[in-house]
Amino acid sequence: MKIYQAYHFRMYPNQEQQIKLNQFLGTSRFIYNHYLSLKERTYKEERKNLSLSDLKKDLVPLQQEYPWLKEIDSMILRSSLDDLDKAYLGFFQKKNGYPKYKSKNNHESYRTLCLRSTYKGKEYQNIKIDLKKKEITLPKLTPIKIRGYRKLEDFPYKILNVTVTKEANRYYVSVCVEKEIPSLSFEGRKIVGIDLGVKDLVITSDGIKYKALENIKKFERKIKGYNKMLARSEKGSNNREKIKIKLERVYQKMRNARKYYTHYITSQIVKENDIIVCEKLKVQEMIMKGTRSLSRRIASSCLGEILRQLKYKTEWNNKRLYQVDTYYPSSQLCNHCGARNEEVKNLNIREYECKKCGWLLDRDINASINLL
Repeated sequence: MKIYQAYHFRMYPNQEQQIKLNQFLGTSRFIYNHYLSLKERTYKEERKNLSLSDLKKDLVPLQQEYPWLKEIDSMILRSSLDDLDKAYLGFFQKKNGYPKYKSKNNHESYRTLCLRSTYKGKEYQNIKIDLKKKEITLPKLTPIKIRGYRKLEDFPYKILNVTVTKEANRYYVSVCVEKEIPSLSFEGRKIVGIDLGVKDLVITSDGIKYKALENIKKFERKIKGYNKMLARSEKGSNNREKIKIKLERVYQKMRNARKYYTHYITSQIVKENDIIVCEKLKVQEMIMKGTRSLSRRIASSCLGEILRQLKYKTEWNNKRLYQVDTYYPSSQLCNHCGARNEEVKNLNIREYECKKCGWLLDRDINASINLL
């Protein structure tokens, strides 16, 4: 079975490599903003929408106008235009808002493709990873030291592209590869129903509850404190830049904590079960309709990410994921006699007694059994 997977490494560039990486990141931002402005201006003046091919044709005269663009990896320029085209497509399909101009102060990244060629029977490629030397070779750059995946001894996968990001003054590279995994036989021995929530992220029909992350509140307090310090600091000062980096690192730690926990939960569920049944959630709609406090907790719970991980992990392991209709009243139905209690719509009711059969029900476990 052929799959696409990303490997994330942290890079340790020297001073010269940092200058180059910053130049590439800045160029990606420049190309995106330049052509976003050009598209807006052309549409306003001529009522004409420039296509992706029109923008790519314009790259050659732009390189003559700005000679320093010739020093940059050409794939970065084209990838920035692809990102702009995808942003516009998402806007027209009503998946996201209107494309915004990229800022130097926000998340910085650039993507480049892995190109291959053959000369005198020998294969060459512009992106290489050597895990023995712990180095990655990127276009227009000398080998950069990397850390990550200590258990891997070699990297035999076909590299498709890499995305370099800069977060909190640290550099990372995400390597997208194509790889073959063995097709496993489907056994279908164990089935589980899971209910997704806020107080407890995942509740299984076996009675297991995975609680929401407790250290998120600690990160939120730190973020609040650093935002206050940032508001009081003088614009353009060195102290303000230090506070920004500290704030970015807290955000990064919070993201990593969520990422680790969601992977831990989904991997354990997929490993222990062959068939998984859950509800089909409309997370965006839940956030929009909920109260301010509830919406924040739903957004913090990463419910959409848990479902996404379950989908691809069951596919990779030849297991089954079934999703029940969004509006199925799993919490309101008694799993013992099937009687419906609409009072349970109130989220504050965590346990209740069935009015028909007198069965004592835990709201979330009852929902997961009904889903099963």
